[in-house]
Amino acid sequence: MPLNINYVLGSRLEPSFSERIHRLEHCNALDELRLSGAELERHQLLTTTERGQDLAIALPRHQHLFDGAVLLLEEARAIVVRAAGERWLRLAPHSISDAIELGYHVAKLGWRVRFEGEVLFVAVEGRPENYMVRLGQLIWSRRVRMSVLEDRQSDEAAAC
Repeated sequence: MPLNINYVLGSRLEPSFSERIHRLEHCNALDELRLSGAELERHQLLTTTERGQDLAIALPRHQHLFDGAVLLLEEARAIVVRAAGERWLRLAPHSISDAIELGYHVAKLGWRVRFEGEVLFVAVEGRPENYMVRLGQLIWSRRVRMSVLEDRQSDEAAAC
């Protein structure tokens, strides 16, 4: 029978949680729920933690899952969300007009993005080739350079 989660307690970085979670981590009593970027956006989810605990998550609309979200904190165990690494398309336009056209297409398609300077990153959900086809002439004419990157989540090193 799954454990019902109806709200997020807070962030593992909050002072009221961080020390207790750190202690549970050292006692090997911290369970993690690894979620993709798309799963983090959901309010309802049936899933399983790293240690095999089935969860039925049903959050209110005003709450969201995030990397470090504390879902359960008891005396002998805790469950914390960890964002799984994602793949991103790195899109680098050659000119301002190329950047404007790229922005128009990406916005029209509703893709999840992040910005770093003059480079646009698009979260890959599926095959990168599908994104190339959608951007078509911008990619094939080399007006926008594209590469695929892995976003590696670094695990926190435990201090002894």
